[in-house]
Amino acid sequence: MKCPACGHTNMADKIMDETLSYGGQSLTLHGMKGDFCPECGEGVWDEESYRRYTEAQSALVRATKEDVSADIRRIRKSLKLTQTELSEVVGIGKVAFSRYERGETRPPAPLVKLLKLVERHPDLLAEMSPSKFPRNEPHSPKRATR
Repeated sequence: MKCPACGHTNMADKIMDETLSYGGQSLTLHGMKGDFCPECGEGVWDEESYRRYTEAQSALVRATKEDVSADIRRIRKSLKLTQTELSEVVGIGKVAFSRYERGETRPPAPLVKLLKLVERHPDLLAEMSPSKFPRNEPHSPKRATR
């Protein structure tokens, strides 16, 4: 087999471990088989190893998205806010926020960090949206009346 990256003609059969990483999580696949180039290191998995790799990659991405969406939902509920209320406070659309919670779209990392910070310090909601959350109750956000 010819190397797809550098064109070297002498690929070597190897069995190795492959570690996948995504969103701060990782997973190691053992006994992955393929042909690897001794010149540039490029490799091509055999059919079974490729199937295992793609399935593991999809599962890792799904698990990471579910973790983030569950965190966002848990934080919002702990603040006793609706999706609409929290989306207005952080300045994003309620449809986008809903997609983040359902795991359909990955939220921007700064938003996740902000929500985790607000979870630990709910009094920051008053600084982010003083009209909705007056400072009369420093540790529990007061819901706006309509």
